[in-house]
Amino acid sequence: QVQLVESGGGLVQPGGSLRLSCAASGRVNSINDMGWYRQAPGKQRDLVARITRDGVTNYADSVKGRFTISRDNAKNTVDLQMNSLKPEDTAVYYCKTRSVVGTIYWGQGTQVTVSS
Repeated sequence: QVQLVESGGGLVQPGGSLRLSCAASGRVNSINDMGWYRQAPGKQRDLVARITRDGVTNYADSVKGRFTISRDNAKNTVDLQMNSLKPEDTAVYYCKTRSVVGTIYWGQGTQVTVSS
């Protein structure tokens, strides 16, 4: 089992920045990919960004150039730096990991609200 704990959400004005962090514990040696997803009210949960153990990243088109995902394999953490935030970035953000055998784990989610 892998446990994920997110932190760093909150309320920010448009154009502002937030940094989300996710810390993994438990069977961390089994973790392969790590990533962030988000779900706005009434919408499906979508990929924001993900990163492999080797540091290969991919991003949703809507966040390219504004968000940066990073990972510390020694600390078993994955961060999401979010800049130039827009109201449409408002959502619950979830940390997700996938093990080397394909098992998926989710964090509990952290609310990000972009509003003036």
